This record gives sequence, C-alpha cells and structure tokens, in this order.
Amino acid sequence: MRPEHGRDGQFDFDAVDFVTSDHHFGHARISELAGRPFSTVDEMNTVLIERWNALVKPDDVVLHLGDLALGPIEQSVALTSQLNGTRLLVPGNHDRISPATQSQRAIERFRPMYEDAGWTILPEILNGCRRGNRLVASHYPYTGDTTGIERHRSHRPTNTGIPLLHGHTHERDFGPHGYHEFHVGVDAFDFAPIQFELIDAWLEDLRREEEEIAAIVRECSKSGASSSLAALARSFGVDLDEGAEARWKDLSGSADSEARIWDELSSAAERGELRPTGNIRRKAELDAIRERIRRRDGEVTPEAFLWAVFGLDS
Repeated sequence: MRPEHGRDGQFDFDAVDFVTSDHHFGHARISELAGRPFSTVDEMNTVLIERWNALVKPDDVVLHLGDLALGPIEQSVALTSQLNGTRLLVPGNHDRISPATQSQRAIERFRPMYEDAGWTILPEILNGCRRGNRLVASHYPYTGDTTGIERHRSHRPTNTGIPLLHGHTHERDFGPHGYHEFHVGVDAFDFAPIQFELIDAWLEDLRREEEEIAAIVRECSKSGASSSLAALARSFGVDLDEGAEARWKDLSGSADSEARIWDELSSAAERGELRPTGNIRRKAELDAIRERIRRRDGEVTPEAFLWAVFGLDS
C-alpha cells in the first residue's frame, strides 16, 4: 500500500513499514568521511543492497529521508532499482531533486531518473500521524549538522515539540536523541533500514513519559503547591556559575517572574546546567508538553508543572 497525503496535507505514516536515510550510493568518499568500514565504493553498494533486501520484502513500504545517491548520478540512482519494496524519497541536500540545493530546472531534469528507478518523490517535510501520535519526518534535524554550521535552515522543519524522524548527521551512536528526535540514518543502524516498530516503541515511551509528567502536575495542582517560583528554582540544587546564580536572584520578586523563571529553567536545561526528566532539553519541547497538558487537563499552576518536569528525578 502506498501512503498518500490527505486533503489536509497529512502524510499517512501508518502505511510505512521501514524508514531509513543517507545511503550515499555511488559516493566514493563517504566511507572516509563518515567512517564506514568499506574498502571500495562497489563493496559498499553491494552491502547496502544486500542488507536492504534481506529485511524489506517486495510488498513493504520504505520511507527514505534523503541523500540516496551521489557519484556518477545516473549509474548510482539506477543501482537503487535493485532495492525491494515501494520506495518513497524525501529529498536530502545531496539529492538532485532537492529544493535546498537544486534549481527548479535541475529538479525537473532529474526527477524522471529517480522515478524510473522506482522512487516516489515526496515533499521535504512530512507532517502526519502514526497510530494516533503526531509525527514529522525530514532529511534535516531541528538543529545539528555535520559541519558545525546550521545549513539549509529555511528547509528544516520548525521545532514545535512534535517528534521528528531525520537523517543528515551521519551519527553512528544513536537513534533517539534529545527529547523528541530520532536519527534514522544507516550509519547508526548497521547500514540497513529500520522497522517502524522501533519508532512505535520510541513514540510510546514519549507518550508514557508525558503521562507521568501530567499525573504529577495533576497531583501537585490538587494539593495546591504554592512555593514561590524563585524559591522553587533554587530548591533544585542546580550547580550554577556565579553569573547564572545572579540571574536567579534577579528573577525573585519581579512582576513577570513566572515567565522569566520558566525561560531561565528551560534555558538552563539547554545549557546542560540541570537535567529535566527524560532528557528534555529545548524550550520548544517544554513549551509543547506544557501546552498539551493544559489542553487535556485544563489550567495548571506553573509550580506544579515545574515540579513535574524539573523535580521528577530529584
């Protein structure tokens, strides 16, 4: 079954069996650049095809998040016709059909080459649901790059706290990272696609964690937690430098202390000065969780939410 975009532009993640990215078929230097264990590009191409076809059956649907092929492009893309499954491609910056790096004229020229090899070309950013959970997919992470410079910012998804599947970084030691991003590139998964059941398990972990936070929020709200926000911030025992400590003192008693302390706590999490539950780091993630709990449970006290997020491991 081929996933479709609905009338509302939503992608049907429920129809996908596997997800992957960053194969770089035909790229002679990728083993050197990404530390891959192949002595020749032909060896790499062979292994990538074998590992794909060992997992993916002809009737499976595979979502590829970009950087499919480089090198002699006609030959490299043609190689991918050997891959099993219904194959969907979200363009990455190295693909010849990428709006981030190619002109419209070039995209129109190269698009038939990908289609002739069996690929359906999708938009750069997919928004949809998987088993009722909102999900985004893109070649690019919300933040992060192989060069240390945030390239192609206008082509990245906006971080609104929704879980994101991405490639691009060629990281080798993780899939899930931060609070709500999952790197699906082949360099992290033994050069093979990932079964979507792994993504399902990750999404379920996020859901359970958010429910745990919500339960603590409800309990704290019910009991009427009333510590001042400045005192609450200091009570976490955060080991801050003198500048940060001065910022805490400046917040006490200010008219907009709730908003400012919230910003300070979430910023401290981004800097790694304190550890919220579940590796939540970015302010957008915290804001998104707070808003979802508000929508579901109604208004909650800021003290209760801060205790739930920042005090869970205390």
